[in-house]
Amino acid sequence: MNHKRAEALLEKYLAGNCTPEEATIVESWYLQVTENPAALPAEPDYASLEPAMWATIQERNQQPKKVKLQWGWVAAAVILLALGFGFYQYKNTSQSGIQNAESLVKNDIKPGGNKAFLTLANGTKIALDDTQDGKIAEQEGVSITKTAKGELVYTAKNATSQLVAGKQQFNTIETPKGGQYQINLPDGTKVWLNAGSSLKYPIAFANTGREVQLTGEAYFEVAKKTAQGQRVPFNVKTETQLVEVLGTHFNINSYDNEENTKTTLVEGSVRVTPVGGTGNLAVLAKVLKPGEQSVLKGASVKVNAVDTEEALAWKEGVFMFDEENLESIMRKVSRWYNVEVVFKDKSLLTKGFSGTVSRFGNVSQVLRKIEETGSVHFKIEERRIVVMK
Repeated sequence: MNHKRAEALLEKYLAGNCTPEEATIVESWYLQVTENPAALPAEPDYASLEPAMWATIQERNQQPKKVKLQWGWVAAAVILLALGFGFYQYKNTSQSGIQNAESLVKNDIKPGGNKAFLTLANGTKIALDDTQDGKIAEQEGVSITKTAKGELVYTAKNATSQLVAGKQQFNTIETPKGGQYQINLPDGTKVWLNAGSSLKYPIAFANTGREVQLTGEAYFEVAKKTAQGQRVPFNVKTETQLVEVLGTHFNINSYDNEENTKTTLVEGSVRVTPVGGTGNLAVLAKVLKPGEQSVLKGASVKVNAVDTEEALAWKEGVFMFDEENLESIMRKVSRWYNVEVVFKDKSLLTKGFSGTVSRFGNVSQVLRKIEETGSVHFKIEERRIVVMK
């Protein structure tokens, strides 16, 4: 757990959005520190702290009594720890700054959550956030289950009829603005969908190949084999490119309102090929290695070495920016909080910002972090954010 992930966990805890497991990490670490104050270094090394956290958890789980923590004391310790992080900022304690902070809170907007719509092969549309946990449908021997964790799981029981060429049936899962969702496909592949995205996929994969269609952004952990034990390629097709893999972990950002399509490889190997153009596009294909990102613009594919953590930050519940222009930042804010963004001063569009902030807080927390740089000012009007100097 590096400092960026740790910060996100702490902010998530303060917002009350931790899972029981995540809350245990924070609280057990707090107990360790309070029992041994020397355990809190000036600059925490999270890579070494995480094993210590879990060691404390395991030790306490073996004890007959549980220690009941006072949330306020834990929060205080967490706040002190979190003070070392955030946007690279200049302090602004002027009266106008205080008044604007109050204004942002007054008109605040809550973050997104697990929201999605599932469209079955017969056209039936199911709002997953309104559906009870458990089995929600069965198609051609494939059971579809919604879990308490906000996951959609496909379990192939007897999908032989689906594997006949030309007779595959398809489902589509869509996340609205302010929504995200995880889906486990019939072959065991796991997909996390970001806000404003959709994935079209067969109810069961044929032995000749696996292909899904993506719009928006998603992170994939691809199973090496089908449910029938066949090792066949897995392809992700977007409007602009084809990504070919066997078993690997990668992220694709392919929103319509983004200038480029970005594919970031975490593990394994993928080949990225432009589609939709003229000529032999196969010669333009690029093979990525872990830690590389392809940037597709038109028919041009460039490959760069990147910090994969930034590309995957959204999946970990974090906004993470590295000299990213404000226009791009506010597109992400717009999708996650389901708001309209209006720039009063166009010179702000290209202004760069760096920093990290949790996606689990209200929008005012994100805006105030950026405002603390002293370079920009925000106003919230219902579901509209106005950006000013």
